[in-house]
Amino acid sequence: MARPEKNRKICEPPLMKGFKPFGMPLCKMETIRLTLEEYESTRLVNYEMLSQEQAAEQMNVSRPTLTRVYNKALKTITKAFVEGKAILIEGGSYQFEKEWFRCKKCYKLIEGAENHIKCTDCKMYGSTELINLNPAITEQI
Repeated sequence: MARPEKNRKICEPPLMKGFKPFGMPLCKMETIRLTLEEYESTRLVNYEMLSQEQAAEQMNVSRPTLTRVYNKALKTITKAFVEGKAILIEGGSYQFEKEWFRCKKCYKLIEGAENHIKCTDCKMYGSTELINLNPAITEQI
């Protein structure tokens, strides 16, 4: 039996839920899944310009694991780009450093439920509901 995957540490969730090719309706295209740890690996290496060793340390994984996650992310992004598929950023084995929520009305990211300041749209529609973006914590035996 394979060893269970260790949760990868992620600083914050992405601003968006995914991407789609320009000029094509989402209902007419295939989607491809990019996990949150794959997103985080590309963010750290390509956007933050960290070395793979630094990124691995920040995600609390080994450098070889980071390399596998990063290479899978590049393959997924490339496949979506070449084949005109939408990318959904969701799931995976991850844990946020802090509690994150998304407003159901304006989709704004909120760090901690107590920090939710209602914007004009939220006040207008009376929305106080937040989507919990933190994965359920399960005990590992």
